[in-house]
Amino acid sequence: MLKEAHAVLPASDLKRAQDFYHNALGFDPDAEENGNLIYRLNAGSSFEIYETTNAGTAQNTQMCFLSDAFDSDMAQLRGRGVTFEDYDFPGLKTENGVATLGGSKAAWFKDTEGNFICLTEAM
Repeated sequence: MLKEAHAVLPASDLKRAQDFYHNALGFDPDAEENGNLIYRLNAGSSFEIYETTNAGTAQNTQMCFLSDAFDSDMAQLRGRGVTFEDYDFPGLKTENGVATLGGSKAAWFKDTEGNFICLTEAM
């Protein structure tokens, strides 16, 4: 039945978002449909960015990237200017931007549009 996921992220400035995803994450859109940027990743994953005045209003994780090389990926992202969030509340505490969750690691950052993006090691 359900087999793939497609995240849809808002942006108040589509060009600024496109620059961030290119410069910080190394992604370029594969297509532009109806003014929306479509990014296709390996294994059938994809995400889309569309322009709206509602961007940046969500206060939750909106997309998560799985990593097989968490520490290396995090270092590369930091080298490209990505700033990871720090949290300290019941059930979630980060150290240097990293939360350890039952043997896995996770880290969160915001894109230029205020979207919360997660990096987590693949299980």
